[in-house]
Amino acid sequence: MAASSATATATTSFLCALDKKTPFLCTLDKKGTPFLCPKGSSTTKRRSFNGGVKCMAIETTAGATETKKRSGYELQTLTSWLLRQEQAGSIDAELTIVISSISMACKQIASLVQRAGISNLTGVQGAVNIQGEDQKKLDVVSNEVFSNCLRSSGRTGIIASEEEDVPVAVEESYSGNYIVVFDPLDGSSNIDAAVSTGSIFGIYSPNDECLADHGDDSTLDNVEQRCIVNVCQPGSNLLAAGYCMYSSSVIFVVTLGNGVFAFNLDPMYGEFVLTQENIQIPKSGKIYSFNEGNYQLWDDKLKKYIDDLKDPGPSGKPYSARYIGSLVGDFHRTLLYGGIYGYPRDKKSKNGKLRLLYECAPMSFLVEQAGGKGSDGHQRVLDIQPTEIHQRVPLYIGSTEEVEKLEKYLS
Repeated sequence: MAASSATATATTSFLCALDKKTPFLCTLDKKGTPFLCPKGSSTTKRRSFNGGVKCMAIETTAGATETKKRSGYELQTLTSWLLRQEQAGSIDAELTIVISSISMACKQIASLVQRAGISNLTGVQGAVNIQGEDQKKLDVVSNEVFSNCLRSSGRTGIIASEEEDVPVAVEESYSGNYIVVFDPLDGSSNIDAAVSTGSIFGIYSPNDECLADHGDDSTLDNVEQRCIVNVCQPGSNLLAAGYCMYSSSVIFVVTLGNGVFAFNLDPMYGEFVLTQENIQIPKSGKIYSFNEGNYQLWDDKLKKYIDDLKDPGPSGKPYSARYIGSLVGDFHRTLLYGGIYGYPRDKKSKNGKLRLLYECAPMSFLVEQAGGKGSDGHQRVLDIQPTEIHQRVPLYIGSTEEVEKLEKYLS
């Protein structure tokens, strides 16, 4: 409900008329007799006076302007926002349900993260994922939560997780055949220290024309091969992408290909509430986020770039270094403040450590929607055609000017 507020002092006047005469503006004297007055504005109340004079109270202001102010009780939840997008034709009902199911998974994971120490969910599970990394207990639980929410939605055809060996065909699909790729808990190494973590997701339509080099793998059955083929799509095919950050507040950020929107989880209502619309990343920034512990493993061109960022130059101010070690946390700060985040290739990790499908492509889709850029140092991340499910690529993402500056150093 909109409320009006005047920016100047108001005086009450009346719109008056004698019988069969043209109306005129008037005020009343102390005796209640109408007399001619200056011009006013909108009418509010009708009154009658002796002598056949009919007057209508109006409010006049000197240079007044009206401004609309949103009610403090008006909240737009993620659900209502998705319904509006559906009504506008931006998405269909199936995709609305898929994103809603993802938000439900994020709420559950947020609760698990907050209670990790209490529920004995810290530490290592004792298993190793497909990339050869030790799985944290919450990695395993979060993956199950995400998978179950997507299956129960009945609108996903294939789901692919960073924690699973191969994509999975969803037997419970009632309608809709969306492909959802996700990293259920990014930055899980920070869990024990209660540092920011997050979930990342991307949503595709099936693409039977995508060919991946897995056809001769006798260990995969026909269903798994079809799943792999459908999932291996470039990021430019993404329909939607987003992440949820678990920190001092729980923030759900999403794009449907028409801007970036952020929702904060309100613990009072248990709902994600719209807090930022059409987020735009600054064109440049003075913050860089790299793990400089690997500096000696980088190539000379990248070292030169980092060294120049540290040089105060004529301004006397070098770039500031900020590194959390959680892609979601580092990216969210970069999205709001500008700058650049990078996870380069090095002598130990020839293609970096971030996965194209689950991390790099969704984040690059988001940053481009916010006016930024995602690159592997030489080309646009969204143009890279995946050749395997867990393919890794270098990632440089952030403000357009900062990413382009890095590309010039690496060229």
